[in-house]
Amino acid sequence: MIGTTIHKIRRGKGLSLSELAKQANTSKSNLSNIERNVNKNPSITLVIKIAEVLDVDVYDLLNSERQMTKLPPLIEYEWVQFVYDLKKAGIEKEQLPEYKHIIEFIHWKKQQEKS
Repeated sequence: MIGTTIHKIRRGKGLSLSELAKQANTSKSNLSNIERNVNKNPSITLVIKIAEVLDVDVYDLLNSERQMTKLPPLIEYEWVQFVYDLKKAGIEKEQLPEYKHIIEFIHWKKQQEKS
């Protein structure tokens, strides 16, 4: 349901219920009802505003739960969001090996700092 999807994305972005409600110009109780799937049919205007605040496409917000159920159960939402953000930044699949090396280097560097 859309509420579950909004909840996962909001938490993944580190936003509180109050912060998202304020930025989406709705009440905290209304947003809570949506996230808990009490209100299963929010207005499209509100869905558009929530998508803008969460920086996701409305289509993805409306369809992400259906798409997420097709993914293997071990993939957490935050990883899917990370890949989505890379794609949104203009990074093509063919470029991923380059970025993988950069991420591995950053990880190695952090491990060295801990030692």
